[in-house]
Amino acid sequence: MMTLISNTILWLHILAGFTAFLVAPGALVSRKGGTWHRRWGKIFFAAMTVVAISALLLTAIRPNTFLTLVALFSFYSAFSGYRVLKRKRPDRGEHAKWFDWTAALITLSAGMGLLYLGFFGNPPGTPVFIIFGVISTLLAARDIHSFLRRFDPTRHKYEWLYTHIGNMIGAYIAAVTAFAVVNLDFLPMLMRWLLPTLIGSPLIFLWIRSYRKKFAAR
Repeated sequence: MMTLISNTILWLHILAGFTAFLVAPGALVSRKGGTWHRRWGKIFFAAMTVVAISALLLTAIRPNTFLTLVALFSFYSAFSGYRVLKRKRPDRGEHAKWFDWTAALITLSAGMGLLYLGFFGNPPGTPVFIIFGVISTLLAARDIHSFLRRFDPTRHKYEWLYTHIGNMIGAYIAAVTAFAVVNLDFLPMLMRWLLPTLIGSPLIFLWIRSYRKKFAAR
């Protein structure tokens, strides 16, 4: 019975992950703020939610601390990217809710857990643990800082957009990473874990910089 439940959850996890992997490009290439962009984005977020919940259920059946922490991180990236759309203007009462705080604090703890495993686990100095730990910690800490700071419309007017772009693409990188780890057997394991991040992170930086230049030109 337990095997049947585990296999069902696993297939649900795979289906949701594959859905996220397929629909994200649709959101990326469609007109920002348009009907199809929002539609693909909602499907992607729903798929990432199922991925995270199913991953946590699987690790509850077969405990794996690392995968649990990575599942929390990858979901939070999508969650934060989605939720920031509801916090565009804190000066108009669009503040972080209790669940924003809860998710950020859990992710901060998960990031610190990954760092601990990276530096003091067995074996110590594991690059994957350290890199994902740094990303998780910085992601959550940045959001907590944004929850606390005083909003300045002249300085932070488009910060929500940069956060949305960076976090949603970051969540897609997590989906691509999962695909690479499972399917790209011809690559070394370390490369499968890190290559999507090494490729995707500069693209996020360049994309956000292009928007900053565009808005500055106005």
